[in-house]
Amino acid sequence: MSDLQTIVLGGGCFWCTEAVYKEVSGIADVESGYSNGHVVNPSYAQVCDGDTGHNEVVKLSYDPAQISLRQILEIFFVVHDPTQLNRQGNDVGTQYRSGIYYTTPEQKAEAEAVLRQIAEEKLFSKPVATELVPLSNYSAAEDYHQDFFEKNPFQGYCLAVAAPKVQKFRKTFTDLVRR
Repeated sequence: MSDLQTIVLGGGCFWCTEAVYKEVSGIADVESGYSNGHVVNPSYAQVCDGDTGHNEVVKLSYDPAQISLRQILEIFFVVHDPTQLNRQGNDVGTQYRSGIYYTTPEQKAEAEAVLRQIAEEKLFSKPVATELVPLSNYSAAEDYHQDFFEKNPFQGYCLAVAAPKVQKFRKTFTDLVRR
């Protein structure tokens, strides 16, 4: 395995985003967490209150020899609605905003290129609201949030929201599904 890289993505509830990326070939690790807020090591309750400025995110460790950042971002833009500002469906608040939190200048450049292509090709009927900023103030979410979909596949939210996103990933990106 080559040197792993890290990118952090916010695509609504981290249970959904984590569930998708756990299935992606070339992703070595997925961790649910909080980023880009102003409180150090916030709790889930604090983040849900919407006062910390944090976003619910997933931290992805990936092997660029197996999957490119572009492929990771293509998945990201298919499995969530990047045109919704500060929400995903019924999940409303800044903690559910669409965001790409890069850790290297190369990641920033690639994300800018993807966002530019989306705009030029008018892939969405509304403007993309995804923020692109450097990763800051990241902390892992509480243990019970890790592998949530895997541990709770029949929980109502998982059935109604996460499972359809996983299915959409599997159908759209069959060649990237972990075997």
